[in-house]
Amino acid sequence: MPIDRRFFDYKCPHSLRTLLANCNIDYDGTDDPQITGIAASDNAVEGDLCFYEGDASKAGSISPRSAACFVTEAAASALPGGVVPIVSPFPRFSHKRVSEALFQLKDWQADGAAPSIHETAKIAPTAFVGAGAAIGAGTKVGPGAVIGPGVQIGEHSEIGANVCVRCALIGNHVKLYSGASIGEAGFGVTVGSEGAEDVPQWGRVIIQDYVTVGANTCIDRGAFSDTIIGERTKIDNLVQIAHNVVIGRNVMMASFTGISGTTQVDDGVVMGGRVGIADHVHIGAGAKLAASAGIFRDIPAGETWGGVPAKPLKQYFRNASGDFRKAY
Repeated sequence: MPIDRRFFDYKCPHSLRTLLANCNIDYDGTDDPQITGIAASDNAVEGDLCFYEGDASKAGSISPRSAACFVTEAAASALPGGVVPIVSPFPRFSHKRVSEALFQLKDWQADGAAPSIHETAKIAPTAFVGAGAAIGAGTKVGPGAVIGPGVQIGEHSEIGANVCVRCALIGNHVKLYSGASIGEAGFGVTVGSEGAEDVPQWGRVIIQDYVTVGANTCIDRGAFSDTIIGERTKIDNLVQIAHNVVIGRNVMMASFTGISGTTQVDDGVVMGGRVGIADHVHIGAGAKLAASAGIFRDIPAGETWGGVPAKPLKQYFRNASGDFRKAY
């Protein structure tokens, strides 16, 4: 998906050769396509520059519409036809440098259109609302809250004291309790030539209608796609939801739950306190996760799992009771 320019400033398009030269990246190829955007490797479109860190056997998953792609030397020959390879020992790090030459996160004090605030909305005197933001009818924004540039908040929502929202689209009748952080950068880290490097996050957060987000909960914006919270989902205090996570409707999660990046949670899932879910996991509709469960693989719809590592609950209890008998 294209970078949302309500939240990110676009500098200008460049030819590939010029862009790489400006970033001090060596390139000896003959192709010189126009680069107009950045994307993940599987959904890039014309003009996009992506990166790929996998081996040659899976390089065919890269979108053939990509203009160019940072790859390791071993995978360069396996790119789809028409995608220009740019060989790098650190593909993601090289992509980070180029992405920051094309886009930048809007500053809190960004210039632009005045915020659009409905006459019935109530904004605390100490709250901040950035340029281009929109706040709907009957919505309340508490003291110390910060609404970033371009953020859209629907009708009859409640934004608590000291809430921070940026790079986000918020629906109607949403409650964000005090101290919640919505739309900050996720935990994107890569290895560069000098060690660990932060990776910018270019996506958004979308929170649908009637969602409740507890105090001091953090929901990170996506890396390229969106982090999405479905209708009527209820999230307790002190929950962490990472970048690119997609949560369905009517999901409930208790405090200290942590969900790693690019996980999908289907409708009606219930999570006890302190559940931990690894990245790229799929939790099926109606599943129940017992308190403190550690989830490292997909869970089928409707099943109840517990333990670390998690397993179906009956199996977990059988194993636990056996361990107890051995101990005594």
